[in-house]
Amino acid sequence: LHFVEGNRQKEGPRMIHVIATVTLKPGTREKVLAEFRTLLAPVRAEHGCIAYGPAIDADSDHPAQVKGGPDVVQIVEAWTDLAALKAHGAAPHMQAYRPRVKDFVVSTKILILDPV
Repeated sequence: LHFVEGNRQKEGPRMIHVIATVTLKPGTREKVLAEFRTLLAPVRAEHGCIAYGPAIDADSDHPAQVKGGPDVVQIVEAWTDLAALKAHGAAPHMQAYRPRVKDFVVSTKILILDPV
């Protein structure tokens, strides 16, 4: 999500990366993903959103892959800054989404990362 030339990152606006790991109750992933897909357009239109989308385990035989399993969704995000991420969390569409999926969510862990 950032550009690298040789061993140096090109100068440009700073951003943050976010990886949210959402663990769900067994058998509810498709219901949650259906609700989540309703968020994609409004979230991607938010000020400061660079990238935003859900991901699940790839079908891979890569020896280093660690799979989350059938009840895990990863949300891969990039934001211009922490203020944009905080605004995202308070956005009306996010406030409306959370109650619709709360009965399916076991836990959420969020990594907020600075690219180096």
